[in-house]
Formats: sequence, C-alpha cells, structure tokens
Amino acid sequence: MSTGPAINWDTYFDEAVELLGQFIRIDTSNPPGNEILACNFLGAILHHEGIDYDLYDAGNRRVSLRAVLKGDGSRRPFMLLNHTDVVPVQQEFWDEEPFSGHIKDGYIWGRGTLDMKGLGIAQLMTFITLKRMAVPLARDVVFFAQADEEAGSEFGMRFIEREFPETLDAEYVINEGGGGTTEVFGVERPVYSIAVAEKGPLWLRLVAEGRPGHGSVPHEDNALDRLVRAMFRIQEWERPLTVAPVLEEYFGRLNRAGVYKGAATVDALKAAAEKDPRIRALLSNTISATTASSGIKHNVIPARAEATLDIRLLPGVKPEDFEAELAAVINDPKVSLERVHVGWSDTNPHDTELFRVMEEVIHDHVEDAVVVPGMTVGFTDSSVLRNRGMISYGFSGGLTTPEIARGVHGHNERVSLESFRLNCQMVWELTRRMCCA
Repeated sequence: MSTGPAINWDTYFDEAVELLGQFIRIDTSNPPGNEILACNFLGAILHHEGIDYDLYDAGNRRVSLRAVLKGDGSRRPFMLLNHTDVVPVQQEFWDEEPFSGHIKDGYIWGRGTLDMKGLGIAQLMTFITLKRMAVPLARDVVFFAQADEEAGSEFGMRFIEREFPETLDAEYVINEGGGGTTEVFGVERPVYSIAVAEKGPLWLRLVAEGRPGHGSVPHEDNALDRLVRAMFRIQEWERPLTVAPVLEEYFGRLNRAGVYKGAATVDALKAAAEKDPRIRALLSNTISATTASSGIKHNVIPARAEATLDIRLLPGVKPEDFEAELAAVINDPKVSLERVHVGWSDTNPHDTELFRVMEEVIHDHVEDAVVVPGMTVGFTDSSVLRNRGMISYGFSGGLTTPEIARGVHGHNERVSLESFRLNCQMVWELTRRMCCA
C-alpha cells in the first residue's frame, strides 16, 4: 500500500490545535445545545476550503451539518461522524476555565476535548486535507456533525433518520466510543478498544403517589415513603453478571497479551467486577439514580414523589422485559414507571476490512499496543446506524491515562497535546487507507 501524500505534521497539528481551541470556546452545552453556533463555525471553515455543505435544522437552533467529498463511486461511502454538543459544567469545580481551550502543562483544557470536539477536529482536519491535496477517492467521504447526542439525539441523529434517511448511507462509519488507554487491570501497556457494540439506554421516571396530609400526623400512604422504599429495593436488587460474546473476544485478547490473567467467564471476572465499577458495567444491566424530587413544604406530606433512573442494558436485553423485572422488584402498585428515553443496537462484527485496517494503523503508530473489540457502557449515535445495517465503530487514535479519561462528563476535562496529535495522525491514515483510489 502506498504511503500517500506527504504531510508536514508540525504545520498540520498547529492548525488542528488552533481549531480545537476555537471550537471549545463555542459553548454548546446541552441543554440547550445551540448547535447552530458549532455549525456556523464548521461551515465557515468548509466554505473557506471551497467545500459545499448542508444544514439540517430540527428547530430551536438544533442544527446538524453534513459535507461530502465525492469519490469515483467504485466503493460505498465512508463516514466521519461526530457530535457538536457537550454536557454542562459545574465551573466552580474546574481548575481552568472550561470553555477556554487553554493550553497548560502539555494539555488542552476544556469541555469537549475528549467528548467529542477533539475527535471532531481530527476528522475535520482529515476531511479538509483530502480536499486541499486533491486526493483521488474511491469512496465518497462524508463529514457529519450531529446535534443533541448528549441528550438522546432526538434533535440530531434520530431527527436525521426520520426526515433525511438518505444522508446516512455508508458502508463504514467511525465515531466516538473507542480509543487507547495506557493501563488496563493495573498493567501498563497501551490497549486500544475499538467499539463494535454499546449498551442500550433505558431512562425511566419513577412516580409514587399517595395521600397528602399534615406532617404532624404520619400515615402509611406517604408518596415519598413509597419512593424511598422503591429506591431501596432497586439498590438491593442483585442482577446477574453476563459475558457478552464481544467481551469473550475482548478478554480473550487481553489474556493472550498478558494484560488480563483470567478466563473470559463470569466466575473468573466476578472479583474484578466487585472492585472495578467499569468492569461491572460491562457485565451487567446497570441502574443509576440520578434525580429525585418531592414535596411543597416542610410540614406537608406530599401526594407525589418522583425519581429518575439511568439504566443501561446489555446488547440483546429487551427494555420491556427489564421493565417488567423492575416493577416486580418494586412491588408497589402505587409506584409507576414512565419511559423517558429508550434505545438499543445490534453488535457489529469485528472480522471486517475496517477493523483490520484499524489494527494496522494502530500498530504502525503504537507498536506494542493491544487491539481489542470492545463495548461502550454509554450510548452513541452509532446505535442508529448499526440498526440500519452499517458497520459503525468507535475509534479514536488518542492514548490517555485512566485518570485523564475520567474527565469525560467530569471536572477538568482535558487532552494531552501528544494524545491529540496521535489522534489526528491515526484518523488521517485510517481514512486515507480506506478511501484512496
């Protein structure tokens, strides 16, 4: 395979860092999203490069952007998928301004550096460089920046699927959800997980109803008491561990590399799951209590109490079956379950051309890396595409420590300059190998 056009990586990376800093300074916290601001930013760059683009407006400034570099049509399209919204911040807990893009101690700081404006800029740089160099393409290369991923994609990918399904055609897609870590199971060795599956979100609202009254006269029909009892039963509910087929390959590869010492079985993984919540999340249907509200006054027994649950289901688990189990655990007819959001997706195979090329690219840049097919415990826009029959992998060339990775949706989110440069290089090389004529 040819090495492709020569790139001055120092110049390329300087531009990428500048663009990422500008992108981070655009506050697209969701809610409310305001992704039109991101699309204006991306659109101006594309216009300057002489690239046409389309906007998809779901209303209320929730806008997505799509651009295409045409290939010769001999192969189906390749999509660079990203989202432009970010989760909100609690600024008082940050050491640096969260929307500054400030560079300090070898890191770019700011909300979205990891999730996922950093990868979005790496994709954008690949896209505009293909155009600048007039690289002959066997495939259309699609750059698609989506709105609303962080809140369930109703005004982004799900809106696009309903209203503009023809824009989603692709043979292969790379999106968020994968990447490299410097340490797994306490073993310091680079491990790159390529996400071929993800857990399905089931967001529920628990509503307890009862009889209101004066706080000085307790009774057995207090809605808040009912909610507390229901939440206690949920917290005490022990759900079985399961090793999904994709995780058998995941743990098997780690075992052969000497990173994980046990077998890919529930018995072997049980101890690790008890110690590590992320391992437990890979092996079970999880429930996180996220909000609760009740009452109007200190001395008034409330008639209604509510709580929200963020449930993530393993591939193959039907939401309606899990809801029935949950209702049986709660065992109270005056506590109802209301769906807020639900999603699921098929699992992609990992014996594909794209996976093989990803392995090659990773090993060319990080020779001793272990490459594994993985499953994300969060959901992404890839779920919609997988259910449409497309291969959509979570892939990032970045390599981060576990400590830095915890900045996703947390405080002090940042990415090292070294990791971001590696990400830019790998996204470029992967796209070039998959798409060049």
